[in-house]
Amino acid sequence: MARLGVNIDHVATLREARKTYEPDPIVAAAMAEMAGADGVTVHLREDRRHIQDRDLRLLKETVTTRLNLEMAATGEMTKIALYIKPVQATLVPERREEVTTEGGLDVAKNLDQIKKTAGMLKDGGIKVSLFIDPDVDQVKASHRAGADAVEIHTGRYAGAKSDKAADEEFQNIINAMRTGLKLALSINAGHGLNYHNIRRLAVVPEIEEFNIGHAIVSRAVFVGFPQAVREMVELIKGK
Repeated sequence: MARLGVNIDHVATLREARKTYEPDPIVAAAMAEMAGADGVTVHLREDRRHIQDRDLRLLKETVTTRLNLEMAATGEMTKIALYIKPVQATLVPERREEVTTEGGLDVAKNLDQIKKTAGMLKDGGIKVSLFIDPDVDQVKASHRAGADAVEIHTGRYAGAKSDKAADEEFQNIINAMRTGLKLALSINAGHGLNYHNIRRLAVVPEIEEFNIGHAIVSRAVFVGFPQAVREMVELIKGK
């Protein structure tokens, strides 16, 4: 049964819109856990546009499930990760001009740097996942880089404008997943998933973890954070 990692970045985005203390992402993390989430995901960006260093330190002290740190493969972020020691670090591409992470890592093109970063994190006792597009070559490169897992970028599937396009993207995800399994990689998935498009992926037993943020935070505006998390838990775990 797949895990749900709730990404609380957008709670921090709302807080940073006024540069104040609310809403508190630490409270959101606690609520997510109490509502049945299996973990908490945050992306500490180079420009600190939402999650702050203090948030990360407090989350390390308070999260009782799994803390997943999304991070760029840089020296600064590696140093922070080795200090915080999340359960999992997910290496993601990062561009300052993007609103949210768009597209996966080009592991094949940046193999040496990613392999070096992954090795340092693993030596520090941190599980390493790489956020990649559903591309077989990128899965193979992730294996060469020493990753423990891949998180398959589901953005194109989530944003498909037709049933045919959704079918094609779903098959790409399945093909990437199968390749990863043959290479003994754990399979995670995320980006753009919501209460509708998750249904098709939720019944794929080989996917171990979904990381979902925007849809849950958006739903929480209307029904409250715990209820929004519970509804997603029910969809993923079939309760």
